[in-house]
Amino acid sequence: MARQPYVREEEDAGERLDRHWNELLQELRLAQTGTQILFAFLLTIAYQSGFQAADQFTHHAYAVTMTASAIAVALFLAPVSFHRMVYRQGLRDRLVPISHHLIGAGLVFLIAAIAGGVLLALDAVLSRPVAFAILAGVLTCFLTLWYALPAYVRAKCGD
Repeated sequence: MARQPYVREEEDAGERLDRHWNELLQELRLAQTGTQILFAFLLTIAYQSGFQAADQFTHHAYAVTMTASAIAVALFLAPVSFHRMVYRQGLRDRLVPISHHLIGAGLVFLIAAIAGGVLLALDAVLSRPVAFAILAGVLTCFLTLWYALPAYVRAKCGD
Protein backbone atom coordinates (compact mmCIF):
# COMPACT_ATOMS: atom_id res chain seq x y z
CA MET A 1 0.00 0.00 0.00
CA ALA A 2 1.42 3.38 -1.00
CA ARG A 3 1.95 5.92 1.76
CA GLN A 4 -0.29 8.97 1.61
CA PRO A 5 1.64 12.13 2.49
CA TYR A 6 0.28 14.31 5.27
CA VAL A 7 -1.13 17.43 3.61
CA ARG A 8 -3.56 20.12 4.75
CA GLU A 9 -5.04 21.20 1.45
CA GLU A 10 -7.47 23.65 3.09
CA GLU A 11 -4.56 25.57 4.64
CA ASP A 12 -3.16 28.62 2.85
CA ALA A 13 0.46 29.79 3.14
CA GLY A 14 -0.27 32.25 5.95
CA GLU A 15 -2.13 29.65 7.99
CA ARG A 16 0.71 27.21 7.44
CA LEU A 17 3.25 29.76 8.72
CA ASP A 18 1.06 30.44 11.76
CA ARG A 19 0.78 26.71 12.47
CA HIS A 20 4.52 26.20 12.05
CA TRP A 21 5.22 29.14 14.38
CA ASN A 22 2.88 27.68 17.00
CA GLU A 23 4.55 24.26 16.68
CA LEU A 24 7.97 25.89 17.14
CA LEU A 25 6.72 27.67 20.25
CA GLN A 26 5.48 24.41 21.74
CA GLU A 27 8.88 22.82 21.13
CA LEU A 28 10.64 25.84 22.61
CA ARG A 29 8.58 25.63 25.80
CA LEU A 30 10.03 22.21 26.48
CA ALA A 31 13.59 22.96 25.41
CA GLN A 32 13.83 26.32 27.18
CA THR A 33 12.64 25.03 30.53
CA GLY A 34 15.07 22.13 30.69
CA THR A 35 17.95 24.20 29.40
CA GLN A 36 17.35 27.01 31.87
CA ILE A 37 17.20 24.54 34.78
CA LEU A 38 20.46 22.95 33.63
CA PHE A 39 22.04 26.41 33.29
CA ALA A 40 20.94 27.41 36.80
CA PHE A 41 22.26 24.15 38.25
CA LEU A 42 25.60 24.63 36.50
CA LEU A 43 25.88 28.15 37.91
CA THR A 44 25.79 26.76 41.44
CA ILE A 45 28.61 24.26 40.91
CA ALA A 46 31.37 26.87 40.74
CA TYR A 47 30.43 28.08 44.23
CA GLN A 48 30.66 24.67 45.90
CA SER A 49 33.60 24.36 48.27
CA GLY A 50 34.85 21.11 46.75
CA PHE A 51 34.84 22.48 43.22
CA GLN A 52 37.78 24.80 43.87
CA ALA A 53 39.91 21.77 44.80
CA ALA A 54 39.00 19.88 41.62
CA ASP A 55 41.64 19.23 38.98
CA GLN A 56 42.23 21.26 35.82
CA PHE A 57 40.30 18.77 33.65
CA THR A 58 37.19 19.25 35.78
CA HIS A 59 37.52 23.04 35.60
CA HIS A 60 37.92 22.92 31.82
CA ALA A 61 35.01 20.49 31.41
CA TYR A 62 32.91 22.79 33.57
CA ALA A 63 33.86 25.86 31.52
CA VAL A 64 32.95 24.13 28.24
CA THR A 65 29.70 22.79 29.72
CA MET A 66 28.72 26.16 31.16
CA THR A 67 29.46 27.89 27.86
CA ALA A 68 27.49 25.31 25.86
CA SER A 69 24.57 25.71 28.23
CA ALA A 70 24.65 29.52 27.96
CA ILE A 71 24.76 29.34 24.16
CA ALA A 72 21.85 26.86 24.15
CA VAL A 73 19.82 29.28 26.29
CA ALA A 74 20.68 32.14 23.92
CA LEU A 75 19.69 30.13 20.85
CA PHE A 76 16.41 28.96 22.39
CA LEU A 77 15.49 32.49 23.49
CA ALA A 78 16.52 34.09 20.18
CA PRO A 79 13.22 33.30 18.38
CA VAL A 80 11.33 35.09 21.15
CA SER A 81 13.50 38.18 20.83
CA PHE A 82 13.37 37.95 17.04
CA HIS A 83 9.57 37.80 17.19
CA ARG A 84 9.47 40.88 19.43
CA MET A 85 11.72 42.81 17.03
CA VAL A 86 9.70 41.98 13.89
CA TYR A 87 6.24 41.85 15.49
CA ARG A 88 3.54 43.14 13.13
CA GLN A 89 6.04 43.71 10.34
CA GLY A 90 4.70 40.95 8.09
CA LEU A 91 7.91 38.95 8.38
CA ARG A 92 6.61 35.61 9.67
CA ASP A 93 7.84 34.06 6.42
CA ARG A 94 11.37 34.98 7.58
CA LEU A 95 10.78 34.38 11.30
CA VAL A 96 9.72 30.74 11.02
CA PRO A 97 12.66 29.35 8.98
CA ILE A 98 15.26 31.37 10.89
CA SER A 99 13.76 30.24 14.20
CA HIS A 100 13.84 26.65 12.95
CA HIS A 101 17.61 26.95 12.41
CA LEU A 102 18.17 28.67 15.76
CA ILE A 103 16.34 25.87 17.56
CA GLY A 104 18.31 23.23 15.66
CA ALA A 105 21.57 24.88 16.70
CA GLY A 106 20.27 25.16 20.26
CA LEU A 107 19.67 21.41 20.34
CA VAL A 108 23.30 20.78 19.37
CA PHE A 109 24.55 22.98 22.22
CA LEU A 110 22.01 21.40 24.58
CA ILE A 111 23.44 17.95 23.83
CA ALA A 112 26.93 19.33 24.53
CA ALA A 113 25.75 20.85 27.82
CA ILE A 114 23.97 17.67 28.91
CA ALA A 115 27.02 15.62 27.97
CA GLY A 116 29.23 17.93 30.01
CA GLY A 117 26.88 17.76 32.98
CA VAL A 118 26.82 13.96 32.80
CA LEU A 119 30.61 13.86 32.56
CA LEU A 120 31.06 16.20 35.53
CA ALA A 121 28.67 14.18 37.69
CA LEU A 122 30.05 10.78 36.72
CA ASP A 123 33.66 11.94 37.04
CA ALA A 124 32.94 12.84 40.66
CA VAL A 125 31.78 9.33 41.59
CA LEU A 126 33.49 6.98 39.10
CA SER A 127 36.90 6.64 37.53
CA ARG A 128 37.42 8.93 34.57
CA PRO A 129 37.62 6.11 31.98
CA VAL A 130 34.34 4.65 33.24
CA ALA A 131 32.75 8.11 33.19
CA PHE A 132 33.84 8.56 29.56
CA ALA A 133 32.53 5.11 28.61
CA ILE A 134 29.12 5.86 30.10
CA LEU A 135 29.15 9.29 28.46
CA ALA A 136 29.76 7.62 25.09
CA GLY A 137 26.62 5.55 25.65
CA VAL A 138 24.60 8.61 26.66
CA LEU A 139 25.79 10.53 23.60
CA THR A 140 24.97 7.56 21.37
CA CYS A 141 21.46 7.52 22.83
CA PHE A 142 20.94 11.24 22.21
CA LEU A 143 22.38 11.17 18.70
CA THR A 144 20.33 8.11 17.79
CA LEU A 145 17.03 9.45 19.13
CA TRP A 146 17.45 13.10 18.14
CA TYR A 147 19.18 12.75 14.76
CA ALA A 148 19.61 9.23 13.38
CA LEU A 149 16.02 8.08 13.93
CA PRO A 150 14.44 11.19 12.37
CA ALA A 151 16.95 11.03 9.49
CA TYR A 152 16.09 7.38 8.92
CA VAL A 153 12.34 8.05 8.94
CA ARG A 154 12.80 11.05 6.66
CA ALA A 155 14.88 9.02 4.17
CA LYS A 156 12.59 6.01 4.31
CA CYS A 157 9.25 7.82 4.25
CA GLY A 158 10.02 11.31 2.97
CA ASP A 159 9.01 12.65 -0.38
